[in-house]
Amino acid sequence: MSKLELNALNEIKSGMTRREALRFMGLSPIAAGVLASAGSSNGTNAMASDAKGKIVIVGGGAGGIMAMARLRKALSNPDITIIAPNEVHIYQPGQVFVAAGEYAPEDIIGSNLDFIPDDVKWIKDEVATFDPDNNTLTTRKGEKVSYDYLIVATGLVYHYEKIEGLTIDMIGKNGISSVYLNNLEKGTAEGGSITWKWFNDVKEAAKKGKPRVICTQPATPIKCGGAPQKILYLSDDFLKQDGLTADFTFALNGDKLFGVPAVNKALNEVVQPRYGNITNKFKHNLVAIDGEKKIATFETKVETKGAYDEDLEEYETITTVERVPMEYDFIHIVPPMSAPDAVFNSALAWQKGSAKGWLEVDQDTLQHNRYPNVFGIGDVCGIPLGKTGGSARHHGPIMVANLISQMEKKALTEKFDGYTVCPLKTQYGKIILAEFNYLGAAPSFPLAVEEERWIWWAFDLYMLKPMYWHLMMRGLM
Repeated sequence: MSKLELNALNEIKSGMTRREALRFMGLSPIAAGVLASAGSSNGTNAMASDAKGKIVIVGGGAGGIMAMARLRKALSNPDITIIAPNEVHIYQPGQVFVAAGEYAPEDIIGSNLDFIPDDVKWIKDEVATFDPDNNTLTTRKGEKVSYDYLIVATGLVYHYEKIEGLTIDMIGKNGISSVYLNNLEKGTAEGGSITWKWFNDVKEAAKKGKPRVICTQPATPIKCGGAPQKILYLSDDFLKQDGLTADFTFALNGDKLFGVPAVNKALNEVVQPRYGNITNKFKHNLVAIDGEKKIATFETKVETKGAYDEDLEEYETITTVERVPMEYDFIHIVPPMSAPDAVFNSALAWQKGSAKGWLEVDQDTLQHNRYPNVFGIGDVCGIPLGKTGGSARHHGPIMVANLISQMEKKALTEKFDGYTVCPLKTQYGKIILAEFNYLGAAPSFPLAVEEERWIWWAFDLYMLKPMYWHLMMRGLM
C-alpha cells in the first residue's frame, strides 16, 4: 500500500465526519482501492499462457463474465465461446438496497453487451443437456457445441412452484413479497421494487394496528444466505424509524441464525433484542401458502422417544413431520433453490449426498472430480460454502489458474479456501460484514467479525456497485 493510500485510509479512520467520509468514498478511487482490499483474492498473476484449446463457458452472470474476462487476459490466443441467453445483467446484491429504498430499480441493471467482446463467440441460448463423456452439449434450440474445456457458471434457479399454492403472479399481491424475483428476458429486477412497496404497505398497516409479518428461509442452499435476515431487520427498522412496530416471525429450516458462532451470538444477544418483536421459528420450512386466506403452512420435524432397545441400551427416536399453519398479514418468501435442470439431471452433478444435483467439483481446486477438463465457478458449485458474489470473485483467479495448469498438463496448485462474505444488514446504516471460510471467521481487516459498523454500510451502498461493474466484471479484481 502506498503512502498516499495509507494517508487516505487514516483520514477515513480519524478526523472525518461520517458525512465527509461518505463523500470521500463516493468520489475517491484511492478510497475504493483501499477498501477493495477487504476481500482481495490470493490468485496468482502470471504472464499470458500459450496454452491452446476451445473453452466453452456456460452462463452470463457474474461467474461466467468474470471467468471470461480473466481468461482473455491469461491466454495469449484465447478461443472462448460463452453460452448465455441474457443481454441484461443484474447487479443482484443490489436487490436488497432496492427493497430498502436506497437504490432505484434501474440502478442495478446493466448489459452484457458492455462485457462480452467481439473476439468471444456468444451463443445467445441456454444449455438443454450436457454430455461430458463426449465433450459436447446441446442448447435449447438444438445446436450441438463441442469443447476441449468447459466452465459451468450457470448460477442457480428459483423454485417458487415447489411451494404449494404459490404462483409467480401472486408475488406483489395479498401481502406476499420476494426480493429474489427478477426477469432477465424483460430486463427487470422486480423483486426489489415489489419488496420496497411491501415495506411501505407494512408501514401503512402498522399505523392502524400491529400487523403479523413472516420472513422465511427454505430448506435448500440459497443465493446469499443472509438475505432473508436482511429483509427481516431492515423492514423492522423501517417501521421503528417512525415509531411503529409489528409482530415479526422468522421461520427458517435451520437450527441457528448464522453459522459463524460469533455472528450468531451477536444476532441473538444484540441485534434481535434491540428490536424486541421478533420470534424465531427454527426447523420450520415453508411448504404451502393460501394467498386469499393469508395462511402459510410450514413443515417441522418432531422427535419423540419410542420403545427401549435392549441391545443398544437406549430409547428409539421416532421422527415425525408435522404441518404447522400460521396466519399472517404480510409474508416475505425466499424460494427453494437448486442448480438448473441441465446440470441437476446431468452426469456433471453430484449423484448423491447433501450436494446432490449441484455441480460436482473439488472444493479446493474447483475442478470436476470425474471430468478433469470441466471446472465450475459461482453459485452452481456443490461445495460447502460460496453462493455469494464475493465467493465467485475469489473462485475466479483460482479456477482460471487451475484451468490453465490443466491445459498445460501441469499440477493444479491454486486452492480455494472457502472464502465467502455476507454483508448482513442489521439496520439502516449498519452492517455486520461476516467474512468466513472453510475454517471459520476470516475477516480481511483486524476487526471483530460480529460488530455492526456504519463503514461497511457505506462501502456496500456507495462503493461495491461501481467496483462490481468496472473492476470485477472486467477481471481486474
